[in-house]
Amino acid sequence: MEFTDSQYMTAREKDLVLKAWVRFLANGLRPQDFTKRLYHHLSQHCSFIAHYNCAGFYRVYFGPGQAEATKRFLRQFDPAGDCRSAEYGGTWWLQGDYEDINKAMCRTAGPYIEGVMDDAMTRQRQTDLATARRLLEKWGVSPPEDAV
Repeated sequence: MEFTDSQYMTAREKDLVLKAWVRFLANGLRPQDFTKRLYHHLSQHCSFIAHYNCAGFYRVYFGPGQAEATKRFLRQFDPAGDCRSAEYGGTWWLQGDYEDINKAMCRTAGPYIEGVMDDAMTRQRQTDLATARRLLEKWGVSPPEDAV
């Protein structure tokens, strides 16, 4: 993809962010793929608040029990939708100096979104069921026979 230099980000830096973004999505949102470069771009140029630091941002959107937040995050980059900011509701983040990289992030996210959302919901279900089992065991209650 062809990017242009902007005041705070060179075309090369934009290319590196896009590569980190695709790797993050392709590998199923693994924490080790959520790089500082990607975090900084999201918090500085994609209408996300910083959430204190990279690890905090990751926990809010991709941590255990955060499937709904993951879906909200991904909807911002879904080219089948209108790419509204997950935190502010606007589309201004797709204009100006970072329009090229941000629109490229939306285009490249498309093929990954459904699978990543499904994986997040599966992890959420597993986490919720494990919690329910622990609570039932704690109180000496047998789970219903139809419970998975």
